[in-house]
Amino acid sequence: MKITDVETIFADRFLFVRIHTDQGITGLGESGTWGYLEASAKVVEKYEKYLIGQDPLRIEHHWQYMYRWSHFRGSAIMGAISAIDIALWDIAGKHFGVPVYQLLGGKTRDLARVYVHVFGNSSEELVKNAVRAKQMGFTAVGHISPFIPESPNMPHSKKMFDAVERVKAYREALGDEVDICVEIHRQLTPPEAIVLGRALEPFRPFFFEDPILPDSIDAMAHVASHINIPIATGERIHTIFEFEELLSRNAVQYIRPDVCLAGGLSHCKKIAALAEARYVGVVPHNPLSPISTAACIQFAACIPNFAIQEYPHSMSEEAPRGDRLVKKPIQVSKGCLVVPDEPGIGVELDDSMLEKFPPVPRLLSTRLRYDGSVIDQ
Repeated sequence: MKITDVETIFADRFLFVRIHTDQGITGLGESGTWGYLEASAKVVEKYEKYLIGQDPLRIEHHWQYMYRWSHFRGSAIMGAISAIDIALWDIAGKHFGVPVYQLLGGKTRDLARVYVHVFGNSSEELVKNAVRAKQMGFTAVGHISPFIPESPNMPHSKKMFDAVERVKAYREALGDEVDICVEIHRQLTPPEAIVLGRALEPFRPFFFEDPILPDSIDAMAHVASHINIPIATGERIHTIFEFEELLSRNAVQYIRPDVCLAGGLSHCKKIAALAEARYVGVVPHNPLSPISTAACIQFAACIPNFAIQEYPHSMSEEAPRGDRLVKKPIQVSKGCLVVPDEPGIGVELDDSMLEKFPPVPRLLSTRLRYDGSVIDQ
């Protein structure tokens, strides 16, 4: 079997990669470099020149060949490698007639518990949507911030007081039957993160996600050592070496590798093994399409230290836009995603829908404070 074509597909806010072979088997992957998908697509085009004519089953060799070719690396490159890697595993699964997890050691679970995204423009709306998620059968809610757009412009005391009151409101509305995953989006300084982290302890959050920027692992370790709730981080780093530094400094209790950014299934399986050796759980990052979700579930199915899966499901009655891009999305049951039995990653693009969801470029739009200074994203 040989690779005959490497296709890049822009649809909605996503970049897909589809690899074709001379046996008619195709594989599907996605790049997680969501802010710079155009750059990631160009990297895929560069790798295509190497991949054409190659045996798609030599996945680890191709990974090393692409990654180690140049010392110039970064998220656009890793997003491209991730998309290609996922697509090659999809081909391998279809070639052997088994789900990808079967090739990665076999299934460790039948279901992958998820936390569903909850959005809202006010505290009241967030609480309402969190309760609705509970009524829909979800046992965890996330991507849920204690801040509102005005928070960065507030005095420290009010910003912290309001944030604590919002998390308190979530806990009171949900009771103890639903876990709360608190998302900070890197908006705090280390001292602010310590103040807020300590104040949130009575409300038992599942984790405290990305309290500060990921650039300094020592700073993240400092925050972790001064609070008594678990930190979840890792969605913006993308090599096994960065994750090893994060783990070795005890800076994290739940790692958040993005299968579509941190080297695909090949690399993320290794990252999970590093975490396993330190009793650290894995919460795969997944703000993308059903292709990403499908790859995440293959990953979750084959590792022993999976904790919970991010699930970007819409709370509207209408099917999420992303779900309409695939012929059959992964099945949801009682707050979990059902690990599929189909060969490969278990989903296929619905090409008939691509025209209905043309590319939507992400424009550079960095938020500013009232004084004109930049707010961390």
